[in-house]
Amino acid sequence: MTLLSSTRKTVLASIILGLFLVYGLKLFQMQIVFNSKFENKSTDNSIKAIEQMPLRGVLYDRNFRLLVDNVPSYTVRITPYEYDTTKNSMLESLLQLPKDTISRILLKHKKYGKYQPVRIKKGATFQEIGWLEENSERFPGVDYIIEIKRGYTNIFGASHVLGYLKETNDNDLKKDSFYTLGDNIGMNGIEKSYETYLRGEKGYNYILVNASRKKIARFKEGNADKPSIKGKDLVLSLDSAAQLTAEKVMHGRSGAIVAIEPSSGEILAFSSSPGYDLSKFSDITPADYMRELVTNPLKPQFNRATMSTHSPGSTFKVLVALCALELGVLNENSTIYCPGSFTYGNRTFKCHGAHGATTVYRALEGSCNVFFYKLIFEIGVDRLNEFAKKFRIGTKTGIDLLEESKGLIPSSQYYEKIYGKGWPKGILVSVGIGQGEVSMTPLQLALMTALVANNGKSFVPHLVKGYLDEKRNFVPFRFEEINTGVNENNVRIIKKGMWLVVNGGGGTAKNIRSTDVVIAGKTGTVQNIHGRNHSLFVGFAPYDDPKIAVAVLFENAGYGADVAAPVAEEVILAYLRSSGVIKLKEKEDKPKKPSKSADSTQLVTNIENGD
Repeated sequence: MTLLSSTRKTVLASIILGLFLVYGLKLFQMQIVFNSKFENKSTDNSIKAIEQMPLRGVLYDRNFRLLVDNVPSYTVRITPYEYDTTKNSMLESLLQLPKDTISRILLKHKKYGKYQPVRIKKGATFQEIGWLEENSERFPGVDYIIEIKRGYTNIFGASHVLGYLKETNDNDLKKDSFYTLGDNIGMNGIEKSYETYLRGEKGYNYILVNASRKKIARFKEGNADKPSIKGKDLVLSLDSAAQLTAEKVMHGRSGAIVAIEPSSGEILAFSSSPGYDLSKFSDITPADYMRELVTNPLKPQFNRATMSTHSPGSTFKVLVALCALELGVLNENSTIYCPGSFTYGNRTFKCHGAHGATTVYRALEGSCNVFFYKLIFEIGVDRLNEFAKKFRIGTKTGIDLLEESKGLIPSSQYYEKIYGKGWPKGILVSVGIGQGEVSMTPLQLALMTALVANNGKSFVPHLVKGYLDEKRNFVPFRFEEINTGVNENNVRIIKKGMWLVVNGGGGTAKNIRSTDVVIAGKTGTVQNIHGRNHSLFVGFAPYDDPKIAVAVLFENAGYGADVAAPVAEEVILAYLRSSGVIKLKEKEDKPKKPSKSADSTQLVTNIENGD
């Protein structure tokens, strides 16, 4: 018994000793080994990070004139944990909110937790905030913060370029961890495409809180705080004078104007009409205004400059002629006979007149349809399709906006899908003059013109030149170069033909011949089964040293020479004057229409001879 009792005592003592060793080891780990881990966890439970939103980058035009700024705005919030929902009606009345707005917003944000403040009204008035201040004890859980909203200097509109902000939704929060509930994010335009540059970096202020999440003090006296970093200030390529002129002449009409600096690809003017009022989107957009935009049959929010595709009409003859020269099926001395019409199969296609033996110069000057009816069969639709891609036609240009249509240059494969392998070749007649299935955006027309003006080279069209760094130094962005590889002599021939369109005795745009600057261009009139013809014009100036290339499209407006061409001239002159290429006059002289004088005839001869 004594031996057994002794053994039991030994075993029991060993168990007790083992337990002490285990607990001792655990205590050692907690206090010594994992001390910093548990200290940090304890600290996390007592520290609250207060997010500091950065100032958003502002926008300037190419001459550093402020376009979009940040302005302070009051935002009323509710912290659900502290708020008494029986006060909803009273608070809605004070803030002029529709009935049940607060309950609807709180329900929508319930999943984010009762401690997360919820914004219930942005853009509150000073009077509303003053009343809340005086009655804060009656509304526990209701506070306000001063946030930043977008302010516009209204130098011009450019709604489709600048874009606006919206409040983040669930999809935004899932896509990017940068955002939290209630943050603003670019919805469209530059605000969207350059969001990561404009938004900056968030900062954080850390405070100590008790078990009820009430603030006790600043953590480490604020030494651990992280300051926010302002977003980049962007410098746009837009010229205010050209942009303002483009918007002025487009007012009350449907269409688009795009102007590009040929040597750089910088967009000087970009107007899609009708547009809309960006200031309506700074706070909560009024429901009646949003309803007006949505129900407007002209679709003001639709970006016609990059998204609308129309037949380019006779402006497309510039590309067709250049393609023929590049392929060797045509040279500057070649002639194609125009008797006034062209018959293919059992159909006859008319021209503007009987031009006789016609060179490429005269074909462009007088916009001879028969010349291009016949020429397209020499080129072939597939070779035209491949050539057009060099000019970013039938594909996206790559503009720094996130909305763009490709347009269409048909191919034999395209026609086979529609008509089968035995597709009728007669449909190519319309392709030769830029109609039928051919479609382009105004942006593509402007880029095509810029590439011709700059001898086949330019850069991807873009609306932002660069940004200002912390020291306010300008830092340019780099954009892809476009090199079509076309022969410069062939481009010279096309440019001379475009010169004749404006300056020749038989030019279709001789009504815009200017005494200020030599303009070259091409008119276009596109048949529209739904109403009046669409009016188009593409051009560049000065002829001998192009600084601007422009494309103008007016929907349901009439002939290209009558409507689009004079508007293009206004935009061209506005930019060349603002940039100092041509000097301002005290009194504007009305451009004179050229006459078929001996001097004019000699000038045309000199151009054709290369003098």
